[in-house]
Amino acid sequence: MDNFLETRFSAKLRNVVIARAVAAAFLLEHNLPLSVVNEIKTIVSEAVTNAIVHGYQENERETVYMLLELAGEQLTIKVVDTGVGIEDIEKAREPLFSTRDFEERAGLGFTIMDIFSDQLTVISAPGEGTTVIAVKNIARDAV
Repeated sequence: MDNFLETRFSAKLRNVVIARAVAAAFLLEHNLPLSVVNEIKTIVSEAVTNAIVHGYQENERETVYMLLELAGEQLTIKVVDTGVGIEDIEKAREPLFSTRDFEERAGLGFTIMDIFSDQLTVISAPGEGTTVIAVKNIARDAV
């Protein structure tokens, strides 16, 4: 492991912006192309938003945990909630699926994370929370 950062924050949607900024700052010294940084910020945004909106479902006093770990040219993004969990992970990963049908949600969070990640793992069980692990291969000093 070259470098890691672990943080936790309140499960409030306004903190998604902070999570994105933390991820970008963590990678700042690596001279990555802006497109790669934007992809990473998008993965973080989708994972954190899912944790807040679907994991806790309105209980904003809960916590979201985020771990960024850089080993060589591989970035691992881990977002954890201790919320309601996912009953059917495969169903939840289907495009357009959402547990919040009554809201204007696209149901594309996992699809977007999957597109921008080199590997995406979702670990969850009802009542036990959810862990999303996205792995992104990055080329350092690429411009």
